[in-house]
Amino acid sequence: MVTIHPNDEHAAAVVRDVLTIERDHLSSDTFGLHLHEAKDLLRVVQETMATEQARAALAGAAVCASCGAAHRHKDTRPIVVRTPYGVLHLDSPRWWHCLCTPATAATFSPLAELLPERATPELMYLETKFAGLAPYGAGAKLLAEVLPLGRRLHATAVRLHAQAVAQRLEDELGAEQFSFIDTCQREREELPRPDLPILVGLDGGYVHSAAQRSRTDGWFEVIAGKIVPAEGKPTRFAYVQTYDSKPKRRLYQALRAQGMQDNQCVTFLTDGGEDIRDLPCYLNPQSEHLLDWFHITMRITVMANMAKSLQPPPPAGDTDSAGLPSAQVPRPDLAGQIAEDLQRLKWLLWHGNVFRALITITQITVGTEIARDGPEQARMAKAIGEFDSYIRANTDRIPNYGERRRAGEAISTAFTESTVNQVISKRMVKKQQMRWTPRGAHLLLQIRTRVLDGRLDADFHRWYPGFAHCPPPAEDLADAA
Repeated sequence: MVTIHPNDEHAAAVVRDVLTIERDHLSSDTFGLHLHEAKDLLRVVQETMATEQARAALAGAAVCASCGAAHRHKDTRPIVVRTPYGVLHLDSPRWWHCLCTPATAATFSPLAELLPERATPELMYLETKFAGLAPYGAGAKLLAEVLPLGRRLHATAVRLHAQAVAQRLEDELGAEQFSFIDTCQREREELPRPDLPILVGLDGGYVHSAAQRSRTDGWFEVIAGKIVPAEGKPTRFAYVQTYDSKPKRRLYQALRAQGMQDNQCVTFLTDGGEDIRDLPCYLNPQSEHLLDWFHITMRITVMANMAKSLQPPPPAGDTDSAGLPSAQVPRPDLAGQIAEDLQRLKWLLWHGNVFRALITITQITVGTEIARDGPEQARMAKAIGEFDSYIRANTDRIPNYGERRRAGEAISTAFTESTVNQVISKRMVKKQQMRWTPRGAHLLLQIRTRVLDGRLDADFHRWYPGFAHCPPPAEDLADAA
């Protein structure tokens, strides 16, 4: 039985029998409420409560607030509102505006104006959260399994609702700027002492494109990052590089949300790629941009494996200048020599000696050019040339990694690699056979990062002050994803 006591003390209470449950005996399968009974109970309670709320709201708007005259009735049209506990069909009357009140339209519908969205915030929140954690179809099936939704929930509806929430978040972003440094040195010196440096890692991943025509094409890049403050919880962010028009604004606001001051040091660790090399520039005057050690040593390791297959250069003829047979001509160990040079190169870069590292790269290039007679030598020469361009493009971003490591400072984006796997791969690549448009992937990434960080509920609280959902801890959501 449901009893509703209206605010008007002169109005009678609404009493309604909602559900009758009968049990013959007690056993494990008859104990307590069954799932279908709980669904029926929630559905009837929701219908009773919502109908009474709509009736009270219409009664309060039936007369003109200025002159007290009753609004003239024009017609009544039903509206449908979807909730987690069923679909509501409400009669929405349309009235004529009072002549004493100027209005742009001749009629108005108070119930439609009070409920402009045809889905309640809680339903939108649940659909959006599950869309960030699991495929759209799986999220729709799970919600339908535990909630009395009233009618079938399609994966398309979940996707559209999640994209609508993400687009609303996108619209709240400010305009993109070339530089976000708007203070001078004197103003920064007057600021209070900042906290310890903030660490920011940036890396990229790839997802299947909806425009894919073969297995070798149809990929686009997604940039993911993680902001790790000295104290507090880290924050994730991601965006599709070819779609997002405000990447610098996105990163700047994420840093501000972590409490970044204009005089606070921020350390950016990137893989040195052209797509994200300039992204951290002009965000903070105290920032430093460093090349990730992991990507350097990964490239050197690949070249060391390639060097193992190299063959020494062939002799010039059947005999040497002394008349010895060609089999007795000393032939240099090309693979061993390049392996030693690569080890020396790694040691030089570890200590930040870029000048001597570039000289060593030149020596390796000359060695491979001498023996460039086979496909292995050609591939090695190409890899060395690309590595030379990679180091020269990031010369100013190579610190003394050994010194930083001994000081306990970060030198690698390993924490960002896990972020790429968690944010992108688990939801959009691994075991997921979907193909994505840049817009669809970008909007989903905005939802997924907020769900994993536990920030989505704060957005709904900001939009809907009466939103009263209490989410689980962010660590539990990350484990579920």
